[in-house]
Amino acid sequence: MSEIRKIENFAEPELDVYARLSEPQLLHYYEPQPGLFLAESPRVIERALDAGYEPVSFLAGSAELAANEALFAHCPDAPVYTAETKVLEQLTGFALTRGMLCAMHRRTLPAMEEICRNARRVAILENVVNPTNVGAIFRSAAALGIDAVLLTSGCSNPLYRRAIRVSMGNVFQVPWTVLPGGSYWPEQGIAALQELGFYTVAMALKEDSVPMDDPSLKTHEKLAILLGTEGDGLASDTIAETDATVLIPMTHGVDSLNVAAASAVAFWELAGRR
Repeated sequence: MSEIRKIENFAEPELDVYARLSEPQLLHYYEPQPGLFLAESPRVIERALDAGYEPVSFLAGSAELAANEALFAHCPDAPVYTAETKVLEQLTGFALTRGMLCAMHRRTLPAMEEICRNARRVAILENVVNPTNVGAIFRSAAALGIDAVLLTSGCSNPLYRRAIRVSMGNVFQVPWTVLPGGSYWPEQGIAALQELGFYTVAMALKEDSVPMDDPSLKTHEKLAILLGTEGDGLASDTIAETDATVLIPMTHGVDSLNVAAASAVAFWELAGRR
């Protein structure tokens, strides 16, 4: 059973990860080694533990202790810091957590080739900077049959707290990694996907785009679906490297969807799991 420690002083250094460190500071906490992230709510924490992430400590309202004894029993080396919920709500954002936070170790990210080798459908996010959108895309990816997600270095990190929360913990269900920065993307990255057998399609507003319901798209054994940043979409250099562009047909003069909404439509139509 984890050691239960009553919080007497919010200035205790053990609480820095919950009360005083920003997301980038947590990300770089052990640099150059992987840093930390915060998971919130018992269900999301359980999903992270089931995926093999290692807890550092818990922060829980006193009412949550008895309800989560089984969870704590599986993590005897991670202390549980606790206080009355009204006291913990002095911490910015604690009221959103459903009573519990857990600081966890990040893991070394796998290589793209490792997570794509046996995949049939993968999504690539190019510079998607809003963690809400990243989290929503991961939730759709998990629900609709995407085998892996690749992110360019300009994307918001999937283990940022808001991304985890919006995904309902599904960032722990879908294999993912961040592609190398610099000149690797798009030319080298797309070429690497093609060498692995993927037919690469860019979600883009172009006159020569293939409609998303075109039956030929489902004939490809391996398909990589590229989604671009909020507002501007995919870069023209990226589109030029792909095998085809795909368009979601619109009505009423609407030209496009939010990237998270577009991802759900694309995954449903192209994952081929129905």
